[in-house]
Amino acid sequence: MIRSLRRSLNRRRLRDEHYAHLFEPREDDEVVVLDTETTGLNPKKDTILSIGAVIIRDGRVLMSEAFERFIRPTKAISETSIKIHHLRACDLADAEAPDPVIRDLLDFISNRPIVGYYIGFDHAILSRYTRRLIGCALPNPTVELSSMYYRRYRKESSYAFVDLKFDTIMDALSLPQLGKHDALNDAIMSALIYLKLQTMPEYKGAYG
Repeated sequence: MIRSLRRSLNRRRLRDEHYAHLFEPREDDEVVVLDTETTGLNPKKDTILSIGAVIIRDGRVLMSEAFERFIRPTKAISETSIKIHHLRACDLADAEAPDPVIRDLLDFISNRPIVGYYIGFDHAILSRYTRRLIGCALPNPTVELSSMYYRRYRKESSYAFVDLKFDTIMDALSLPQLGKHDALNDAIMSALIYLKLQTMPEYKGAYG
C-alpha cells in the first residue's frame, strides 16, 4: 500500500511525458542489470563518473546491446574512489556531460526492473539526476542481489554469519570474475549472479 502511494506520488511529479512509459507494468521477464562508478560514496553529494548496464532477455545477457558511458566529473574525485575504480579527472576530461547520458540511460532501461549489487546506492544517485531532469525519482522496481543471495544461502543455524561481499558471492556460485570496479564489467558479473540465483528453486519470482 505504501509502495503504491509512493509510486503514485512519484508519477504526479513527472514533468516530461516522454518518460511516462517508465511507470507502466512490465509484461515480460526482462531486466536491466546496472552499475555506476562515482566520485565518492555519498549518493546525496557525489556524482556519477561511469555507467554500465546490460539487458537480460530469455535467460541471456545481451552483450551486443550493452550500455557503457562515461561522464565528465563536476566535482573532485576522492582519493578513495580513485583507488577503487582508477578513474581520474584527467581520464574523463573528454567525457560527456551528464544530462544526455542519463536521458539515454532512461531510454535503455525503459520500464524494466533494475538489478544490481547494493542497487540502493545506484538508484539513489541516479534519482538525483532524474529528479532534476524529469521531475521524479527513478520509478523502476529494483532487485538487490545480496538479498537474493542471503535468502538462498543455507545457514547451519539462525546465528550463522553470511558473507555478502561481491567476491565471496561470485566464488560461492562458481562464476568467472572479470576486471572489477569497471561499471560494465561489474554489471556483467552481477547479471551472471542474477541468472545463477534465478535457476535455483528458492528463487521463483525474485522481484519481492
